[in-house]
Amino acid sequence: MPIIKSAKKRLRQAKKRVVRNKKYERSYKQAVKLLKKGAKKDVLSKVYKTLDKAAKRGVIHKKKASRLKAKAFRAVHVRTKTVK
Repeated sequence: MPIIKSAKKRLRQAKKRVVRNKKYERSYKQAVKLLKKGAKKDVLSKVYKTLDKAAKRGVIHKKKASRLKAKAFRAVHVRTKTVK
């Protein structure tokens, strides 16, 4: 446990950030799972929104969010069309 006052404050801040980050992480993972169950266009916008928020907050890297969004797009659109 921290002894110095500033270290105690950093610990409090870290605990709050962990809770906040877990919330965004959980929400984007649930959205991706929803898309896997049934690839629908209305779910796609929710996936995009949650991934963008998670990337904006620094929970995931913006390039990871981009990869997941591309994967989600393919899951919805490629099932009916061919890819070149």
